[in-house]
Amino acid sequence: MTPKGYQALDSELKTLRSVERPAIIKAIAEAREHGDLSENAEYHSARERQSFIEGRIKELEGMLGRAQVIDPKTLSGPIKFGATVELVDEETEEEKTYQIVGEAEANIENGLLNINSPLARALIGKDEGDSVEVNTPGGSKDYEIVKITYV
Repeated sequence: MTPKGYQALDSELKTLRSVERPAIIKAIAEAREHGDLSENAEYHSARERQSFIEGRIKELEGMLGRAQVIDPKTLSGPIKFGATVELVDEETEEEKTYQIVGEAEANIENGLLNINSPLARALIGKDEGDSVEVNTPGGSKDYEIVKITYV
């Protein structure tokens, strides 16, 4: 995972621990004061939220504990993890830019491409000027690699 991705997950974990967890504990305590728990919708809703928060905390702790942080600034050469790649669709001439990142930080709308995606797997090891054919669920696409940077 990139340092930026690690920081984002770590920040989310800190927020869940220091803000969300205490707030939900308070909400459960307030809901208990309203009496009969079997018919108390506020209580059941707060307990479900607590379950979600605790599950997410465990998930984040596991991801961060196993994370291998790779700083793209220290890399160069052909495309590998962390590379920011400018591509041109050879059919439509549309330009796209993606950074190849870990699964936990991937967000295609923001140009963060999962390393396990078909496009990223096709790009790994390629260099500027190369063409790649990618088999996607929408069909085969051909891209030309315009530029590779590590930032």
